[in-house]
Amino acid sequence: MQTFQMIEAVARAGSMRKAAEDMNITASALVRRINRFEEEFGAELFERLPNGVRLNSAGELLLHHYRATRSDLLRVQGQVADLSGERRGHVSIACSQALLPYFLPQEIARYRADHPGVTFSVHVRDRAQAEQDLASYSSDLALVYEPIYLVDFEVLHVIPQPVHVVMRADHPLASKSEIRLRDCLDLPHIAPSTQFGVRHLLDFAARRGSRRVSPVVETESFDMIRHYVRHENVIGFQIGIGLRDPGDGSLVFRPIAERDLPAGNLILGQMRGRALPVASARFAVQLAASLKDYAAGGIG
Repeated sequence: MQTFQMIEAVARAGSMRKAAEDMNITASALVRRINRFEEEFGAELFERLPNGVRLNSAGELLLHHYRATRSDLLRVQGQVADLSGERRGHVSIACSQALLPYFLPQEIARYRADHPGVTFSVHVRDRAQAEQDLASYSSDLALVYEPIYLVDFEVLHVIPQPVHVVMRADHPLASKSEIRLRDCLDLPHIAPSTQFGVRHLLDFAARRGSRRVSPVVETESFDMIRHYVRHENVIGFQIGIGLRDPGDGSLVFRPIAERDLPAGNLILGQMRGRALPVASARFAVQLAASLKDYAAGGIG
Protein backbone atom coordinates (compact mmCIF):
# COMPACT_ATOMS: atom_id res chain seq x y z
CA MET A 1 0.00 0.00 0.00
CA GLN A 2 2.85 2.40 0.80
CA THR A 3 4.21 2.09 -2.73
CA PHE A 4 0.84 3.14 -4.16
CA GLN A 5 0.84 6.14 -1.83
CA MET A 6 4.26 7.06 -3.18
CA ILE A 7 3.04 6.76 -6.76
CA GLU A 8 0.04 8.93 -5.90
CA ALA A 9 2.33 11.53 -4.27
CA VAL A 10 4.57 11.70 -7.36
CA ALA A 11 1.54 12.04 -9.63
CA ARG A 12 0.22 14.85 -7.46
CA ALA A 13 3.57 16.69 -7.22
CA GLY A 14 4.61 16.15 -10.85
CA SER A 15 8.17 15.62 -9.66
CA MET A 16 10.12 12.85 -7.92
CA ARG A 17 12.16 15.41 -5.98
CA LYS A 18 9.12 17.40 -4.82
CA ALA A 19 7.22 14.23 -3.84
CA ALA A 20 10.23 13.00 -1.86
CA GLU A 21 10.35 16.32 0.01
CA ASP A 22 6.63 16.11 0.76
CA MET A 23 7.08 12.59 2.17
CA ASN A 24 10.31 13.47 4.01
CA ILE A 25 12.41 10.80 2.28
CA THR A 26 15.35 11.05 -0.09
CA ALA A 27 14.68 11.39 -3.80
CA SER A 28 17.04 8.47 -4.54
CA ALA A 29 15.09 6.16 -2.20
CA LEU A 30 11.81 7.15 -3.86
CA VAL A 31 13.18 6.61 -7.36
CA ARG A 32 14.55 3.18 -6.41
CA ARG A 33 11.20 2.16 -4.88
CA ILE A 34 9.21 3.18 -7.95
CA ASN A 35 11.73 1.71 -10.39
CA ARG A 36 11.58 -1.61 -8.52
CA PHE A 37 7.78 -1.58 -8.61
CA GLU A 38 7.77 -0.81 -12.36
CA GLU A 39 10.07 -3.79 -12.96
CA GLU A 40 7.79 -6.09 -10.96
CA PHE A 41 4.64 -4.63 -12.53
CA GLY A 42 6.04 -5.01 -16.03
CA ALA A 43 5.43 -1.47 -17.25
CA GLU A 44 6.60 2.07 -16.66
CA LEU A 45 4.09 4.30 -14.88
CA PHE A 46 5.50 7.75 -15.58
CA GLU A 47 6.47 9.73 -18.62
CA ARG A 48 9.77 11.43 -17.87
CA LEU A 49 9.71 15.12 -18.86
CA PRO A 50 12.48 17.74 -18.87
CA ASN A 51 10.98 19.45 -15.83
CA GLY A 52 9.41 16.51 -14.01
CA VAL A 53 7.17 13.49 -14.58
CA ARG A 54 3.54 12.73 -15.31
CA LEU A 55 1.50 9.54 -15.31
CA ASN A 56 1.32 7.66 -18.58
CA SER A 57 -1.71 5.57 -19.58
CA ALA A 58 -0.56 2.56 -17.55
CA GLY A 59 0.04 4.76 -14.51
CA GLU A 60 -3.39 6.34 -14.78
CA LEU A 61 -5.05 2.91 -14.93
CA LEU A 62 -3.08 1.66 -11.94
CA LEU A 63 -3.77 4.76 -9.84
CA HIS A 64 -7.47 4.61 -10.67
CA HIS A 65 -7.53 0.95 -9.57
CA TYR A 66 -5.73 1.82 -6.33
CA ARG A 67 -8.16 4.61 -5.49
CA ALA A 68 -11.17 2.42 -6.28
CA THR A 69 -9.76 -0.38 -4.11
CA ARG A 70 -9.04 2.06 -1.28
CA SER A 71 -12.58 3.38 -1.52
CA ASP A 72 -14.03 -0.14 -1.34
CA LEU A 73 -11.87 -0.89 1.70
CA LEU A 74 -13.07 2.24 3.47
CA ARG A 75 -16.67 1.29 2.70
CA VAL A 76 -16.18 -2.17 4.20
CA GLN A 77 -14.43 -0.70 7.23
CA GLY A 78 -17.40 1.61 7.72
CA GLN A 79 -19.82 -1.28 7.52
CA VAL A 80 -17.78 -3.31 10.02
CA ALA A 81 -17.62 -0.31 12.35
CA ASP A 82 -21.40 -0.02 12.04
CA LEU A 83 -21.77 -3.64 13.10
CA SER A 84 -19.71 -2.95 16.21
CA GLY A 85 -21.47 0.35 16.89
CA GLU A 86 -18.29 2.41 16.59
CA ARG A 87 -19.56 4.70 13.82
CA ARG A 88 -16.16 5.52 12.35
CA GLY A 89 -15.16 6.50 8.84
CA HIS A 90 -13.94 9.30 6.61
CA VAL A 91 -15.88 11.62 4.29
CA SER A 92 -14.23 13.50 1.43
CA ILE A 93 -16.21 16.18 -0.39
CA ALA A 94 -15.42 18.50 -3.29
CA CYS A 95 -17.37 21.73 -3.11
CA SER A 96 -17.83 25.19 -4.52
CA GLN A 97 -16.42 28.11 -2.53
CA ALA A 98 -19.90 29.35 -1.69
CA LEU A 99 -20.40 26.38 0.64
CA LEU A 100 -17.36 27.22 2.79
CA PRO A 101 -18.37 30.21 4.93
CA TYR A 102 -21.64 28.97 6.39
CA PHE A 103 -23.39 25.89 5.03
CA LEU A 104 -20.70 23.20 5.03
CA PRO A 105 -19.03 24.02 8.39
CA GLN A 106 -22.45 23.88 10.03
CA GLU A 107 -23.29 20.55 8.38
CA ILE A 108 -19.96 18.90 9.21
CA ALA A 109 -20.12 20.02 12.84
CA ARG A 110 -23.70 18.75 13.13
CA TYR A 111 -22.72 15.36 11.69
CA ARG A 112 -19.65 15.01 13.91
CA ALA A 113 -21.72 15.85 16.99
CA ASP A 114 -23.48 12.52 16.43
CA HIS A 115 -20.49 10.68 14.91
CA PRO A 116 -17.29 12.03 16.52
CA GLY A 117 -15.26 9.14 15.10
CA VAL A 118 -15.82 10.36 11.52
CA THR A 119 -13.21 12.64 9.93
CA PHE A 120 -13.56 14.90 6.89
CA SER A 121 -11.56 16.20 3.95
CA VAL A 122 -12.96 19.28 2.20
CA HIS A 123 -11.57 20.00 -1.28
CA VAL A 124 -12.37 23.43 -2.77
CA ARG A 125 -12.99 22.87 -6.47
CA ASP A 126 -14.47 24.68 -9.43
CA ARG A 127 -17.26 22.97 -11.35
CA ALA A 128 -14.99 20.99 -13.69
CA GLN A 129 -12.51 19.94 -10.99
CA ALA A 130 -15.29 18.66 -8.73
CA GLU A 131 -16.43 16.18 -11.37
CA GLN A 132 -12.83 15.06 -11.94
CA ASP A 133 -12.50 14.48 -8.20
CA LEU A 134 -15.44 12.07 -8.26
CA ALA A 135 -14.13 10.20 -11.31
CA SER A 136 -10.67 9.77 -9.74
CA TYR A 137 -12.08 8.74 -6.33
CA SER A 138 -10.36 11.76 -4.78
CA SER A 139 -13.72 12.79 -3.30
CA ASP A 140 -16.76 10.74 -2.31
CA LEU A 141 -19.25 13.57 -2.81
CA ALA A 142 -19.45 16.81 -4.75
CA LEU A 143 -21.57 19.84 -3.93
CA VAL A 144 -21.08 22.22 -6.80
CA TYR A 145 -22.81 25.05 -8.64
CA GLU A 146 -23.57 24.41 -12.32
CA PRO A 147 -21.37 21.34 -13.02
CA ILE A 148 -20.33 21.03 -16.65
CA TYR A 149 -20.52 17.47 -17.95
CA LEU A 150 -22.61 15.29 -15.61
CA VAL A 151 -21.46 12.19 -17.53
CA ASP A 152 -20.42 10.14 -14.50
CA PHE A 153 -22.25 12.37 -12.02
CA GLU A 154 -25.16 10.76 -10.17
CA VAL A 155 -27.37 13.57 -8.90
CA LEU A 156 -28.52 13.10 -5.31
CA HIS A 157 -30.23 16.47 -4.77
CA VAL A 158 -30.67 19.77 -6.60
CA ILE A 159 -31.72 23.22 -5.44
CA PRO A 160 -32.01 26.35 -7.58
CA GLN A 161 -29.67 29.21 -6.72
CA PRO A 162 -30.25 32.63 -8.31
CA VAL A 163 -27.20 34.85 -8.77
CA HIS A 164 -27.31 37.68 -6.22
CA VAL A 165 -25.81 41.14 -6.41
CA VAL A 166 -23.63 41.92 -3.39
CA MET A 167 -23.31 45.63 -2.60
CA ARG A 168 -22.98 48.22 0.08
CA ALA A 169 -26.19 49.56 1.55
CA ASP A 170 -25.42 53.02 0.10
CA HIS A 171 -25.01 51.72 -3.47
CA PRO A 172 -27.49 53.20 -6.01
CA LEU A 173 -28.92 49.75 -6.83
CA ALA A 174 -29.61 48.93 -3.17
CA SER A 175 -32.87 50.88 -3.16
CA LYS A 176 -34.28 49.22 -6.28
CA SER A 177 -37.04 46.65 -5.80
CA GLU A 178 -35.80 44.69 -8.85
CA ILE A 179 -32.22 44.37 -10.07
CA ARG A 180 -31.85 44.16 -13.84
CA LEU A 181 -28.75 42.65 -15.42
CA ARG A 182 -28.27 45.64 -17.71
CA ASP A 183 -28.03 47.93 -14.68
CA CYS A 184 -25.34 45.68 -13.20
CA LEU A 185 -23.30 45.65 -16.39
CA ASP A 186 -23.51 49.43 -16.71
CA LEU A 187 -21.87 49.90 -13.29
CA PRO A 188 -18.37 48.97 -12.05
CA HIS A 189 -18.35 45.39 -10.81
CA ILE A 190 -16.10 42.70 -9.39
CA ALA A 191 -16.73 39.25 -10.84
CA PRO A 192 -15.55 35.66 -10.40
CA SER A 193 -13.20 34.12 -12.96
CA THR A 194 -14.57 32.29 -15.98
CA GLN A 195 -14.20 28.75 -14.58
CA PHE A 196 -16.96 29.35 -12.02
CA GLY A 197 -20.65 28.69 -12.56
CA VAL A 198 -21.72 32.19 -11.50
CA ARG A 199 -19.52 33.75 -14.18
CA HIS A 200 -20.68 31.23 -16.79
CA LEU A 201 -24.31 32.24 -16.20
CA LEU A 202 -23.45 35.95 -16.22
CA ASP A 203 -21.49 35.69 -19.48
CA PHE A 204 -24.22 33.65 -21.17
CA ALA A 205 -26.98 36.09 -20.14
CA ALA A 206 -24.90 39.11 -21.12
CA ARG A 207 -24.17 37.73 -24.59
CA ARG A 208 -27.88 37.12 -25.09
CA GLY A 209 -28.38 40.85 -24.70
CA SER A 210 -25.35 41.69 -26.87
CA ARG A 211 -23.46 42.80 -23.79
CA ARG A 212 -20.40 41.53 -21.96
CA VAL A 213 -19.20 41.20 -18.40
CA SER A 214 -16.28 43.63 -17.96
CA PRO A 215 -15.19 43.56 -14.31
CA VAL A 216 -12.87 46.17 -12.83
CA VAL A 217 -11.57 43.28 -10.69
CA GLU A 218 -11.71 39.58 -11.58
CA THR A 219 -10.93 37.00 -8.91
CA GLU A 220 -10.94 33.31 -8.05
CA SER A 221 -12.03 34.19 -4.49
CA PHE A 222 -15.65 34.75 -3.53
CA ASP A 223 -14.39 35.82 -0.13
CA MET A 224 -12.61 38.72 -1.84
CA ILE A 225 -15.79 39.67 -3.68
CA ARG A 226 -17.73 39.93 -0.40
CA HIS A 227 -15.02 42.09 1.15
CA TYR A 228 -13.99 44.21 -1.82
CA VAL A 229 -17.41 45.80 -2.28
CA ARG A 230 -16.93 47.39 1.16
CA HIS A 231 -13.80 49.24 0.00
CA GLU A 232 -14.85 50.47 -3.42
CA ASN A 233 -18.54 51.06 -4.00
CA VAL A 234 -18.83 48.44 -6.76
CA ILE A 235 -21.15 45.46 -6.99
CA GLY A 236 -20.21 41.78 -6.79
CA PHE A 237 -21.95 38.54 -7.68
CA GLN A 238 -22.49 35.35 -5.68
CA ILE A 239 -25.12 32.71 -4.97
CA GLY A 240 -27.28 33.04 -1.89
CA ILE A 241 -26.02 30.02 0.05
CA GLY A 242 -22.67 31.77 0.45
CA LEU A 243 -24.19 34.98 1.85
CA ARG A 244 -25.36 36.01 5.30
CA ASP A 245 -26.67 39.33 6.54
CA PRO A 246 -23.74 40.79 8.54
CA GLY A 247 -26.26 42.26 10.97
CA ASP A 248 -24.91 45.82 10.83
CA GLY A 249 -26.83 46.96 7.75
CA SER A 250 -23.61 47.52 5.79
CA LEU A 251 -24.27 45.06 2.97
CA VAL A 252 -27.30 44.29 0.82
CA PHE A 253 -27.97 41.18 -1.27
CA ARG A 254 -30.51 41.17 -4.11
CA PRO A 255 -31.22 38.49 -6.73
CA ILE A 256 -30.91 39.52 -10.37
CA ALA A 257 -34.28 39.47 -12.14
CA GLU A 258 -35.00 35.92 -13.32
CA ARG A 259 -36.17 37.14 -16.73
CA ASP A 260 -32.61 38.41 -17.29
CA LEU A 261 -30.70 35.63 -15.55
CA PRO A 262 -32.50 32.34 -14.72
CA ALA A 263 -31.38 30.60 -11.54
CA GLY A 264 -28.58 28.05 -11.79
CA ASN A 265 -28.49 24.73 -9.95
CA LEU A 266 -26.53 23.74 -6.87
CA ILE A 267 -26.11 19.98 -7.21
CA LEU A 268 -25.13 17.33 -4.69
CA GLY A 269 -23.79 14.22 -6.37
CA GLN A 270 -21.50 11.22 -6.37
CA MET A 271 -19.82 9.12 -9.03
CA ARG A 272 -22.44 7.15 -10.94
CA GLY A 273 -22.73 3.53 -9.83
CA ARG A 274 -20.33 3.85 -6.91
CA ALA A 275 -21.21 2.28 -3.54
CA LEU A 276 -20.23 5.00 -1.07
CA PRO A 277 -18.56 4.34 2.28
CA VAL A 278 -21.15 4.28 5.08
CA ALA A 279 -20.13 7.63 6.59
CA SER A 280 -20.25 9.39 3.21
CA ALA A 281 -23.62 7.88 2.33
CA ARG A 282 -25.09 9.03 5.64
CA PHE A 283 -23.61 12.50 5.30
CA ALA A 284 -25.12 12.73 1.79
CA VAL A 285 -28.57 12.00 3.26
CA GLN A 286 -28.07 14.76 5.84
CA LEU A 287 -26.88 17.24 3.19
CA ALA A 288 -29.87 16.50 0.95
CA ALA A 289 -32.29 17.14 3.83
CA SER A 290 -30.50 20.37 4.80
CA LEU A 291 -30.45 21.63 1.21
CA LYS A 292 -34.18 21.00 1.01
CA ASP A 293 -34.70 23.02 4.20
CA TYR A 294 -32.41 25.78 2.92
CA ALA A 295 -34.31 26.02 -0.38
CA ALA A 296 -37.50 26.58 1.62
CA GLY A 297 -35.91 29.30 3.74
CA GLY A 298 -33.45 31.18 1.51
CA ILE A 299 -30.58 33.38 2.68
CA GLY A 300 -29.96 33.22 6.41
